[in-house]
Amino acid sequence: MKRTGLRANGTDVASGRRSSLPLVGVLTAMAVSLTGTRVSAIALPWFVLVTTGSATQTGLVAFCEMAPYVVVKAFTGPLVDRAGPRTISWTTDLISAVAAVAVPILHGADRLSFPLLLVLVALIGAARGPGDLAKDVMVPEAADHGRVPLERAAAFAGVTERLASTVGPAAGGALIALLGPLPGLTVNAACFALGSVIIALVLPRGMGRPAEHVPSPRDDSDPSAEPGYWRRFGQGFTFLRGEPLLLAIIIMVAITNLLDAAFSSVLLPVWAKESGNGPSAIGLCASAGGLAAIGGSLIAAAVAHRMRRRLVFFGGFLLAGAPRWLILASPAPLWAVVAVFAVGGFGAGFLNPILAAVSYERVPRRLLGRVKALSGSLSWSGIPLGGLIGGAAVASFGLAPVLLAGAAAYFLTTNLTGLRPEWQEMDRLRGKGRAPEAQFTPPQADPDSGPAAPGPDSDPDSGPDPERLALSER
Repeated sequence: MKRTGLRANGTDVASGRRSSLPLVGVLTAMAVSLTGTRVSAIALPWFVLVTTGSATQTGLVAFCEMAPYVVVKAFTGPLVDRAGPRTISWTTDLISAVAAVAVPILHGADRLSFPLLLVLVALIGAARGPGDLAKDVMVPEAADHGRVPLERAAAFAGVTERLASTVGPAAGGALIALLGPLPGLTVNAACFALGSVIIALVLPRGMGRPAEHVPSPRDDSDPSAEPGYWRRFGQGFTFLRGEPLLLAIIIMVAITNLLDAAFSSVLLPVWAKESGNGPSAIGLCASAGGLAAIGGSLIAAAVAHRMRRRLVFFGGFLLAGAPRWLILASPAPLWAVVAVFAVGGFGAGFLNPILAAVSYERVPRRLLGRVKALSGSLSWSGIPLGGLIGGAAVASFGLAPVLLAGAAAYFLTTNLTGLRPEWQEMDRLRGKGRAPEAQFTPPQADPDSGPAAPGPDSDPDSGPDPERLALSER
């Protein structure tokens, strides 16, 4: 008879046994879906840009993908906790795959109007939000199965993201240069489908269960009396109100994500077109940054438990932010641009592992879905506007002035925010593992009374990753 035990997070695992399959499975699913997304991030803007010639319409497509992503992700945290992240992950990836493959099929049949493209892109974004959230939520549980320290598991997730950010843009740029943008969208659909299969069939049985099936050490309530949706939703807000560090991260990352969205979805493609370097230069720059970011994330995985997080975090932002904007505004040759992207990528490689570890440490496991849904959505809230603002700004002022203004905004945001006292908390819980369940007591409220809004004791200037708290997709 097998001996079983209850781990700290409430997951039953075989006593004395260590399995790396759950963590490998989750990271692999993340890798393939993120790779497809990165391919599409180059293929889709280029497809719109060359077919319409409009930077504004290119920004509109980016808006129609990211606005549903942010909104739907914000409201699906309670559903992820209730239905279980595994079920949410594989079903939403399947929906994304169907919507993505419809774009090249309809275009080939001459049935793809611009409004229909916007609808399909919005569907992809709406499905991606819960899917990305669900995989992120399963990382701590998978780390428990493999007995991997939380900081190291977060760093491995960062390496996975950076690897996808390297392979995806390189493949996307090559596919566009050789075959055009539509094969890149087909690859995106195939990657979503593969990620769905991995989550549904490869992960061990019992992985990714609903949060209510995970007992809490001090939970003496009737398990049949489950809270309503709005009460669950409000618990996420209530928890964030008491976490000034997470709120400060949210505000800073929201602004940098808006700038990054404008940069990647509009400014970089326009630079590639106006400079004559073409889409292959986009893939080359992104791949150089991605390879360097992998190196940074691997270093973070090796020494994460000894790093001074605050110093490394702001140093990484200093390298990864304004220099990319300034180099594109200059007449520098392509090799210099690639070098700056590589240096910035190395700095960015340290960011997401630090943010993920801070989040996993401070959020109780039973609240992880709803809290990370809110924090992630708030930090991504500027991304839908990034493409619109970037496209309108380039159309009005030209590329170089917009790049210079963006560099200044990036530098001021990351440095001024870092002066706030909340950031001293970044290292307080380092190495102490996940947040205990007893740290948070859900408010007693009517299940249908609606979400709890931040109260007057919240600091409006404090405010989260990206994935992209998954920070930004750099």
